Amino acid sequence: MKINIFFSFLLTVLFSACTEQSYNLADYGLKPDTKENASPLIAKALQDIVASDKSNSIVIVLPKGRYDFYPEGASEREYFISNHDQDNPKYVGLPFESMKNVIFDGQGSELIFHGRMLPVSLVHSENCTLRNFSIDFENPHISQVKVLENDTVNGMITYEVAPWVQYEIRDSAFVAKGEGWEHVSGFGIAFEGDTKRLVYTTSDIAVGSRNVTELSPRKIKAPWMNKKLIPGTVVAMRGYGRPTPGIFVSHDKNTRLENIRVHYAEGMGLLAQMSENITLDKFSVCLRGKEDPRYFTTQADATHFSGCKGKIISVNGLYEGMMDDAINVHGTYLKVKERVDDKTLIGEYMHPQAYGFDWGYSGDSVQYIDSRTMELIGTPNRIASIQAVDCPSPHGAKLFRITFEKPVDPVISETGTFGIENLEWTPEVYFADNIVRNNRARGSLFSTPKKTVVEKNIFDHTSGTAILLCGDCNGWFETGACRDVLIRDNKFINSLTNMFQFTNAVISIYPEIPDLKDQKKYFHSGIVIENNEFDTFDRPIVYAKSVDGLVFRNNIIRQNHDYPAFHWNKYRLFFQRVVDIKVEDNQFEGGFDESVDMRIEE
Repeated sequence: MKINIFFSFLLTVLFSACTEQSYNLADYGLKPDTKENASPLIAKALQDIVASDKSNSIVIVLPKGRYDFYPEGASEREYFISNHDQDNPKYVGLPFESMKNVIFDGQGSELIFHGRMLPVSLVHSENCTLRNFSIDFENPHISQVKVLENDTVNGMITYEVAPWVQYEIRDSAFVAKGEGWEHVSGFGIAFEGDTKRLVYTTSDIAVGSRNVTELSPRKIKAPWMNKKLIPGTVVAMRGYGRPTPGIFVSHDKNTRLENIRVHYAEGMGLLAQMSENITLDKFSVCLRGKEDPRYFTTQADATHFSGCKGKIISVNGLYEGMMDDAINVHGTYLKVKERVDDKTLIGEYMHPQAYGFDWGYSGDSVQYIDSRTMELIGTPNRIASIQAVDCPSPHGAKLFRITFEKPVDPVISETGTFGIENLEWTPEVYFADNIVRNNRARGSLFSTPKKTVVEKNIFDHTSGTAILLCGDCNGWFETGACRDVLIRDNKFINSLTNMFQFTNAVISIYPEIPDLKDQKKYFHSGIVIENNEFDTFDRPIVYAKSVDGLVFRNNIIRQNHDYPAFHWNKYRLFFQRVVDIKVEDNQFEGGFDESVDMRIEE
């Protein structure tokens, strides 16, 4: 028996050794710290590995160091990326495509990108792990400046341009530029010079980028009226482009991203679409530490999940300085453009940054919604067949012809305002033990009917709402109704220092409903907010609209005077069309008077 056990063990070891293959990218000519263009070497190495390896498991190792990537020689791809500009081609630094059972270990390497590039893509792959590296750009597309003088009488500001920013003064305009790009910033975000928090009640600001005078190298005087920009304030002057994220995940299954830091991307830090089961562990969108001279990270969300399913796990991350949410999870409504017959509709992707990729497959369950009241119409159905109308395949398509298994309710047609929601591509979410701080707009956004748990996070000066539960079939067309949400054991520190879209309270449950007065049903349901700590200078803690079932219990609310209160919402708890409300066992510093502190509107 012992001999049999020994041989069984030996066979297992030998089998594992034969089926796992390691590759060191140094063997493909990659050398760290040379500042030479790594793009063509990486592209060829990954192509060769995929083409030649038949192992069950692959480990790809990148020796620790700095690697520079340029568009020249990079892999050129046509990707349609949700919630980004749909301009092509994309120049990809590290394209992981059609891979299975692969671990890529950067061993702490710094990946530095130049020009306009998509740093990393992971597409049509399964059981893959990326870990231990950082992503940054040598010359970000955001221009950081520091206010030196502010003449509020004459409306003139003198500012100093950060040393890494490339620019020229052309026709009296401040033109930011880099390898293959340039723009004149039209707006920006102001940060406190000493704390790197957004300046109180500034939100998005106009910037002094036209009719400027260069007083000396990197010292600019500009017409710019804003009394809140005191000397020492740092402004991130932004462009409008959002071409690529730092990491693009598409049509993947069982993806892990571990110990990865994105210091800058011209779009989002991570965009995942049409993928199943994604785990982020110590994935961060962050500065390079306390001594980092930059104040900003990504141009948009830190992480964003569009049309995914399975389970999304995001733990132990640091998200700071980005220009939007730490996490956004949603699907996409198609708008009904034509009723072909009783079982067939043509639906369209409506937002200009969300189209060109699969929306669903045969067998997927769907439901229909009236976008005026955001009420469900008819009964759930299933897709019998789906084809792109305006393209040979879903790649690049906006229109889809969808035939359903059962007849569609007669009221649903192009004469109304109806959307189609795919229920198959909706994930469970676990967002825990993360820090979200000093960012623009909102802390986190969840729109999924599956179980969502948000716990043990710190939301520190998110500037807008810390947690948003949304749903919109009118503008962004991002689904959908939340049915099972648990928000517990989080700490909220001075949210709502600025006003942005949907920022009605620290926790804002705010579906877009144009015709709320005629709504008969409810959009969200099953929301529990418990055991949280709120440190706030203002009044609003929870705002909710169109909810069936909301619990707010065992929370601690402490009042401070760090900033003057300014929010239009003067209620601690403000409910519009909310039923089955339970508010119990909370501790409000200074007490809680239901007649003054809580408002319920039918």
